Amino acid sequence: MNSSGLVRAYLAFGANLGDPFAAFARAMEALAALPDTRPAARSSFYRSAPLGVTDKQADYINAVIALDTGLAPQALLDALLAVEAAGGRSRRDAAPAPRTIDLDLLLHGDTVLSTPTLTLPHPRLHQRAFVLLPLAEIAPGIVIPGIGALAPLLETVREQRIVRLEDTQAQAKGLAEPAIA
Repeated sequence: MNSSGLVRAYLAFGANLGDPFAAFARAMEALAALPDTRPAARSSFYRSAPLGVTDKQADYINAVIALDTGLAPQALLDALLAVEAAGGRSRRDAAPAPRTIDLDLLLHGDTVLSTPTLTLPHPRLHQRAFVLLPLAEIAPGIVIPGIGALAPLLETVREQRIVRLEDTQAQAKGLAEPAIA
């Protein structure tokens, strides 16, 4: 927690149905409107192959978002689920199903938590290039509670297909600035 009483939280964004860039813009607006919460940074966009699927799916557009928030972990997760629902996502979808929006709470400060609805840090964040690469872009020195430093984890996912998108693709959607002050 910083001097303002806010905690830095990190979220993963992903989408592979509809217009992922528009979904991201809507999600950022919704996140900025949350009580006691302000976006602090966002990564560039990345294109990644779906993981753990047997059917043919479109690649995902991914990013990581940093928020400074006064919301407790469960309250923030509930807000993320509401943003997903507003974006057309049903959590009844099978885990590897294509989706219009996916927001995962990766970290909430140094919180380590395991409840029936929320595990922090996110239990698979250290296994996913589409999380680690964008996270490294906005928080290169981060240490993941119970897992360790981010930098060595990047080596463990280097075989996963992921490509950082050029800013021109984001500019076309009005989302060219990766960092938020």
